[in-house]
Amino acid sequence: MPEFNIDKIRAAFPILSREIGNKPLVYLDSGATAQKPKAVIDRLTHFYEFENANIHRGVHYLSMNATTEYDEARETIAKAIGAPKVEEVIFTRGATESVNLVSNGLSETLVEGDEIVLTLMEHHANFVPWQILAEKKGLTLKFANVTDTGEIDMEHWKSLFSSKTKLATFTHVSNALGTINPVKEMTAFAKDKSDALVLIDGAQAVPHGKVNISDLGCDFYVFSGHKVFGPDGIGILWGRGELLNAFQPFQSGGDMIEHVSVSGTTFRQIPERFEAGTPNISGAIGLAAAFDYMENEVGWEAAEAHEQSILKYATERLSEIEGLHIRGTAPDKVGVISFTMDSAHPHDIGTILDTCGVAIRAGHHCAQPLMEHYKIAGTARASLAFYNNREDIDALITGLEKVQRFFG
Repeated sequence: MPEFNIDKIRAAFPILSREIGNKPLVYLDSGATAQKPKAVIDRLTHFYEFENANIHRGVHYLSMNATTEYDEARETIAKAIGAPKVEEVIFTRGATESVNLVSNGLSETLVEGDEIVLTLMEHHANFVPWQILAEKKGLTLKFANVTDTGEIDMEHWKSLFSSKTKLATFTHVSNALGTINPVKEMTAFAKDKSDALVLIDGAQAVPHGKVNISDLGCDFYVFSGHKVFGPDGIGILWGRGELLNAFQPFQSGGDMIEHVSVSGTTFRQIPERFEAGTPNISGAIGLAAAFDYMENEVGWEAAEAHEQSILKYATERLSEIEGLHIRGTAPDKVGVISFTMDSAHPHDIGTILDTCGVAIRAGHHCAQPLMEHYKIAGTARASLAFYNNREDIDALITGLEKVQRFFG
């Protein structure tokens, strides 16, 4: 593995060299979407220039080659995330579609009175689908509280389980706070206490460190490609094969069928069972390229160590600003810093920072129940990746000093 060189890393991300409003771009919004290395961009370009064809059943060279590339992409991703079986890795449009796919599948087995345990720190994508299903099926949803430091109140969470609990679902990493939840221990408790199914939302976890699904013990794990330095419009649902094959198809159409006649249709097993129609072929190949880049060019451990050093520096610098309050101070967290300022609304903070070339996110971050819990409308959020450096943080601080001068 080559030595981690931040200048070389930054040079591999073309967008980081551009200017915004005659100011160098300082990108601190990777929690919303991560930037793409040239290795991923080049792989997508190469596919469309030299390999583009539809997959499966084609007898010409391009189709057979594209099929091989698509299948190998699944194998690469399965290995990267520690999936026990390649066929259990399902390509979706993202974490949101993955959660909805599971919700749709469970709608056939959950019955009135069954209970689902969630937390107040869930992203809307792992919140609203369960609300819709609960209303449709007469289910009971229970929500675990969050502490002042931004951690799940584990005693409260454990108290929510009963013999009626059929599913426990929780985020691996909070998108709004950066908190890393003890998902392995949580999964073990849910299994031991209620024999509940467990779905983990890994959208914010996978970009920040190597994940081994086989070690977690969960039943479903979801994430989005665009947050892990890959293309948008592609995501992953990993699920236990016996559970997924028992689900009714989420969508129907070409490639997911076994046999069609006027008298009826039978469906294929996973993964094709949930990949109806022409899939995002280039997206899958591009996502595999992103994992290859992280594994072979950067190194997950080196990336995580660098990000943690920048997080520490940023936390120290932000803590020096009078009237600024960091929301989410758990000792175990990724490079996400949400904050409020006494003098300015989060949207005003974001707008002024943009004039400095600094890109952050402002608002409720699709986590309105969490914001309501803290009795705030939203936060300004600086979210880091391994391509950020101390100069990015210094630019953020300079921008926030401008906010203070503007609002007094």
